[in-house]
Amino acid sequence: MKRSRLCDLLGIEFPIIQGGMVWIANVELATAVSNAGGLGLISHTAELDKSGNQVASLIQQIKKARSLTSKPFGINLPLQMPGIEDLIDTVIREQVDIVVTAAGNPATFTGRLKEAGIKVLHVVASVKHAQSAEKKGVDAVIAEGYEAGGHNGLDELTTFVLVPQVVDAVKVPVVAAGGIADARGIVAALALGADGVQMGTRFVATTECIAHQNFKEAIVKASDTDTVITGRKIGPTRILKNPVAEKLLKMEASGASAEEMNAFIGPESRSRLGQVEGDMVNGQGHCGAIAGMIKEIQSVSNVMQSI
Repeated sequence: MKRSRLCDLLGIEFPIIQGGMVWIANVELATAVSNAGGLGLISHTAELDKSGNQVASLIQQIKKARSLTSKPFGINLPLQMPGIEDLIDTVIREQVDIVVTAAGNPATFTGRLKEAGIKVLHVVASVKHAQSAEKKGVDAVIAEGYEAGGHNGLDELTTFVLVPQVVDAVKVPVVAAGGIADARGIVAALALGADGVQMGTRFVATTECIAHQNFKEAIVKASDTDTVITGRKIGPTRILKNPVAEKLLKMEASGASAEEMNAFIGPESRSRLGQVEGDMVNGQGHCGAIAGMIKEIQSVSNVMQSI
C-alpha cells in the first residue's frame, strides 16, 4: 500500500486508523493495530473499573499500551465527556503521541495539546466543521459519513459525498470514515482524495476487541439493512436493529420529547449493556452500516493482511 501524508504525520506504515469506540476500543485491540502498521486508538472508557476513576484508568491503559508496542498509538477523547479537562491534563502529562477529538469545539484544547507536542485529529461531519477545525490548528480531520456506527452528524452526509468536498476545502490531511471495511473501501477513499481511512465496526469483529461475543456475532450475522439511525432529537446514532432500536423509533414517530427518550435510555449506558455485557435485547450495539460486509470474526493481523 502506498504511503500517504497521513503515514508521515503519524509515523505509521499504512494509512489506516482503528476507531476509538467508546467502551470497546481496548489496549489489546489498539496495540495490535499499531503493531500491524496502522494507528490504534484507545478509549479511556474501555477498561473503566467500578470506581469510575477515568484518570487512573487512562494512565493504566497508556502504561499497558507502551508495554505492548513501541509503535505510535493514540487516545480518543470526546470533548463533551464529563471530566474532559482532567483527561486532557493526563494525556499531556503522560506524553501521548496522538489524540483524536470529537463532539465538541476543537479550539478548547487543541492549542494546549499541540504545545505539548501531541498530534491532534478532529472528527467532522461537514465541510464547515472541517474548515473550522483546520483554522483552530488541528493536524488532520476525520471526515465521517452517515454510514458510520454510533453518534453521527446532523446533516446526514454520506462518506462518498462528504470526503471529496472536505478534501477540496482544507489543506490538512483528510481521513475518510464511515462505511469502510476492506481494501475496496480504502481504494475508493483514496480515489476521493483522502489521505487514509478510519475503520471502527470492522475492528469490533476481531479477537482482540474487548466487545462481548454476542455483539461480535450480531455484527457477523447482520445484513445490509440491519442497522438504523435512532435518536435524532437527542443526537442521531446508528445502531443494530433490536427491541431497543424499535422502541426508540416508535417514540420518535409518536412525538416523544428528548427528555422522554433520554429517560428511556437511562443514566446507565445501554450501549455498554449491549456492547460490553452482551445484552442484545435491552442494550444497544453501535454499529456501522458496513456490518453486512463482515462475515467472520478475525484477528487484527488477518484483517490488516487482507487489506
